[in-house]
Amino acid sequence: MKNLIDITDLSKNEIEELIKVAKNIMQEPEKFSEKCKHKKLATLFFEPSTRTRLSFESAMIELGGNVIGFSSASSSSTAKGESVSDTIRVVGCYSDIIAMRHPKEGAPLVAALKSTVPIINAGDGGHNHPTQTLTDLLTISCEKKRLDNLTIGLCGDLKFGRTVHSLISAMSRYKNIKFVLISPEELKIPEYIKEEILEKNHIEYVETNDIEEYMKDLDILYMTRVQKERFFNEEDYVRLKDYYILNKNKLENAKKDLCILHPLPRVNEISVEVDDDPRACYFKQARYGKYIRMALILKLLDIK
Repeated sequence: MKNLIDITDLSKNEIEELIKVAKNIMQEPEKFSEKCKHKKLATLFFEPSTRTRLSFESAMIELGGNVIGFSSASSSSTAKGESVSDTIRVVGCYSDIIAMRHPKEGAPLVAALKSTVPIINAGDGGHNHPTQTLTDLLTISCEKKRLDNLTIGLCGDLKFGRTVHSLISAMSRYKNIKFVLISPEELKIPEYIKEEILEKNHIEYVETNDIEEYMKDLDILYMTRVQKERFFNEEDYVRLKDYYILNKNKLENAKKDLCILHPLPRVNEISVEVDDDPRACYFKQARYGKYIRMALILKLLDIK
């Protein structure tokens, strides 16, 4: 049995195998429609989610399995004071695999230490979101036909953005990757990510607060929202939330084959006028998320 807590739990080969299986599912979904018959996925979401929770649930249903779980801490025994460890031990009695989102960094790791079934981290605070990263990698692989030789712009909340942290960690394994880190001063990438991942692996990067400065160089532009739930005061959030708004004008010098990604939900950091641009891939990205989670469920349940 294996868990997925951090994207580095998977080797580069394992990631590529997951991408291959996900592409097979996309091409021949009927071959996979009963692979998880009589299996149950528990979705334990202690924090709000739309895409991640529903894509996990639709993934399991399309594999022929069933889903149980809850969508907020207030509707679980956590509201009565039950510990994460106890919740996991109980839910493991009723399910074959658990997808868990929690506002506290490290909570899925604690769960994995106590669980009798595989645990998938579906996001823990501002720390990690490995299945979003798998979604991003599948999207890039399908849209760009490669995972190396890319210049990737990451824009918005790089300090608290767990999707950004996981993506940098994953992409650092591929050849000739360059990052353009676009954020206001207050939301810059944490020092430990620069030191432990970028500099340690000799990955080229630049930091800027100007979204247009490097636009012409980008193969991927990964937009993120400024996350209200990560801020300690309303004033800072209001001041920074509209710092970057991607619109058609800002894309004038961008490559014709630029791939615009966003983990969603979008608030207003991408203007709706961009939605019809062929370079906008964020709704496709949400669809790819279902297929990669199907592949991951099969892997962790050891179903060939």
